Amino acid sequence: MSTPTLETLYLEGDVQRGFPNSRLPVLIYRGVVAHGDAEQYAQALEALFEQNGWPPAWRYHLYDFQHFHADAHEALGVFRGRARAQLGGPDGPVITLTPGDVLVLPAGTGHACLQDEGDFCMVGAYPPGQTPDLERGNPQDFDALKARAAAVALPAQGPVDGDAMTFWQAR
Repeated sequence: MSTPTLETLYLEGDVQRGFPNSRLPVLIYRGVVAHGDAEQYAQALEALFEQNGWPPAWRYHLYDFQHFHADAHEALGVFRGRARAQLGGPDGPVITLTPGDVLVLPAGTGHACLQDEGDFCMVGAYPPGQTPDLERGNPQDFDALKARAAAVALPAQGPVDGDAMTFWQAR
């Protein structure tokens, strides 16, 4: 593992489109894994997530439609390809993801793939006891979805560095 850099991104809720997002920031770790082929990246990310108490759940691409999980926080570790991802819903910011990057999305945070290349693929993980639902944004359910997402328990530690989720617990 290399020494990653950390970016934080705060997103407002989008009432009109039904994306609650979160008062907690999205954590964007760059360069978590810095060498190897796709399989080595995937295995390293899975081992890292497992070591920090976020059991790896799947390997897959990022859906090309806006969605979020109201019942779980999510870690996404890129092991192959490159993608432009939009966070926070249809009007949210766009970021580029490359192998070795990890996103930690608080429950309720919208996300979608706008464009990918190189057979883009990720490892997904969730804190113990959390199972993701699949929500696509519904303005009529905004308040209920926001409340559900806000009630999701904070994890004991982060999926990348095993910290006590400093950026989240202080909020």
